[in-house]
Amino acid sequence: MLLAYDSLTGNVRRLARELAGHLGAEAVDVRSHSPSREYLLLTYTFGTGQVPDSTRHFLDQHGHLLRGVVSSGSYHWGQNFARAADVIAARYAVPIVAKINKGGTAADRVRVLAWLEERSV
Repeated sequence: MLLAYDSLTGNVRRLARELAGHLGAEAVDVRSHSPSREYLLLTYTFGTGQVPDSTRHFLDQHGHLLRGVVSSGSYHWGQNFARAADVIAARYAVPIVAKINKGGTAADRVRVLAWLEERSV
């Protein structure tokens, strides 16, 4: 499955590329690529819980291929932590694969890899 990412600080980009490398998959930036197959979206949460405009624009065009979402955020936002995942999952009826703090932990990577590997069988 394709990994499509949107990254502001580089945390999500690094995570997507690391996951893709582990799986032998492709990771593409939503700001410069259009998917032609199903994808997992990895994005960040902007401000106090908003979906970034670049992610929203990408989904407006390619949401029909979305199969799951991972969102990063910062724990200091409390109930709005990684809230972009909640908004996207509700709108597109896809699972939240993970909500990660900043660049994520080893456990986050294992969870996302397990989800991706289940879908490649």
